[in-house]
Amino acid sequence: MIGRRLLRHRTFTLGAAITALLIATAALSLAYTPQDPLAMSLIGRLQGPSGPHPFGTDQYGRDVLSRVMTGAVTSIAVGVIAVGIGAAVGMLIGMLSGYAGGWIDEAFMRLVDAIQGFPAILSALLFAAVFAPGIAISMVAIGIALVPAFGRLTRAGFLELRGRDFVVAAKALGAGDRRLIVRHILPNTLPPLIVQATTSFPLAILAEAGLAYLGLGTQPPHPSWGLMLREAQSFLSLNPWFAVFPGGAIALTVLGLNLLGDGLRDLLDPKTA
Repeated sequence: MIGRRLLRHRTFTLGAAITALLIATAALSLAYTPQDPLAMSLIGRLQGPSGPHPFGTDQYGRDVLSRVMTGAVTSIAVGVIAVGIGAAVGMLIGMLSGYAGGWIDEAFMRLVDAIQGFPAILSALLFAAVFAPGIAISMVAIGIALVPAFGRLTRAGFLELRGRDFVVAAKALGAGDRRLIVRHILPNTLPPLIVQATTSFPLAILAEAGLAYLGLGTQPPHPSWGLMLREAQSFLSLNPWFAVFPGGAIALTVLGLNLLGDGLRDLLDPKTA
């Protein structure tokens, strides 16, 4: 039943197919790439697509296809860890705020407002001023930027559910706060949070690409789609393919994940199903 609904939903199916392609590419790159993504060859620099190099080469003669494949691993890692940080911290804040209410709710919401005032790029700049720029800084900065969305969504779910009959009945039967939260309230708030995580994933990938482009994310020589775009900007007239393929990878990935998120929202929300 559920499987048939998934297959009939074209938006979800297309998004899932693109996402599966991204994951498969990243998994394949861990075991095999056509060339060594770090191997340089000044003789073959800035070449267009060819048999040995289907996506061409960069300014150091490195194979662009291999670097795009390896960059998928970076994007997935940043997405998973950043969304994980945002979801874990945001859900904790939302649970405490929505369940306790009162001054605790007020204090946590002011904290969320303060976090929301610092975009990921500004957070990365602040972290980079204290620590060395790198992919870890990107993950933390992006994760912090995602906290408000998860916090507000979790809080809204807890505020709505804590007064429901099944929660009141469980409390009357002697269920403690921990049991009420873990067994009765939290599971009913998960569907919108799953959708939020799916839609936050492409935002994290775009943010990482932007930070890498600014020199605050992944550092050379490790491949990153945003870093590849930064390196390609000086050679667009000589080899535009150098920028087309990493840019296309970013666009296709964001499209697929957005379609997947839209499809999940339609499937999990009975109002739009």
